[in-house]
Amino acid sequence: MSKHLTKLISYLLLSLGAIAMLLPFLWMIITSLQTPAEALAVPKVWLLKSLHWENYLQAWHAAPFARYCLNSVIVTIATTLGQLFTSILAAFAFTHLKFYGKQVLFSVLIALMMVPGEILLIPNFVTLSQLHWINTYAALIVPWLASIFSMFTLRQAFQTQTRSTYYAARIDGATDWQYLWHILVPANRPTIIAVAVLQLIGSWNSFMWPLIVTNSDHLRTLPVGLIEFTNDSGTNYPLLMAATVFVMLPLFVLYFFLQKYIIAGITKTGLKG
Repeated sequence: MSKHLTKLISYLLLSLGAIAMLLPFLWMIITSLQTPAEALAVPKVWLLKSLHWENYLQAWHAAPFARYCLNSVIVTIATTLGQLFTSILAAFAFTHLKFYGKQVLFSVLIALMMVPGEILLIPNFVTLSQLHWINTYAALIVPWLASIFSMFTLRQAFQTQTRSTYYAARIDGATDWQYLWHILVPANRPTIIAVAVLQLIGSWNSFMWPLIVTNSDHLRTLPVGLIEFTNDSGTNYPLLMAATVFVMLPLFVLYFFLQKYIIAGITKTGLKG
């Protein structure tokens, strides 16, 4: 009886946690289908008398969302591929190569993870200004082509590969480059996919950096485009929530198809959170 009661309480707590996590998304979808008056009503109107699907059409045409979407796709794909490439090379170097100061360098990189990103905004902006990269794709992409977190995660995964496999490949005539891309990377595909998905989500949702380094609609991304629905006269919440659905829908679809790789990758590296 005690065992069943414990399981019941655990399921109840997990269900309450799931409801608490899903409630904001439910609020977003309901608000996107309401009128401005219904969206601002107190208490919140949860039961919809009519569905205002035209909010999505109005939100799409209220700003150049097609251009914003294209920019987000370009920046997200470029930063993800670049970050994966540099992280894979760095992780391989820290796990399989011997060079002077390796442990010291790795410790310094881990220490840099504790520096808040907000502190680096002004120095990075000044550097890009001196390079004349402000309001260019380079400003949106180049600073994010390397990630200490991704490198650390892949290093943890690469360390699980036995050294005997590496030595056997070298004896058979394989170079380090061949061993990396033909053996090590395929063996750690779940972790690499998990890192890629996390980077995709982070890049797609990035708001502060694109807002700072761009000053025209031609280069702005989707999260920055949500500002269009807030002005001096107030915020149009139904259109804002409809536009937010546009931003979040690709991430839901991506996670739905790749969730097993994310779980497998995180489980293999022993990382949580």
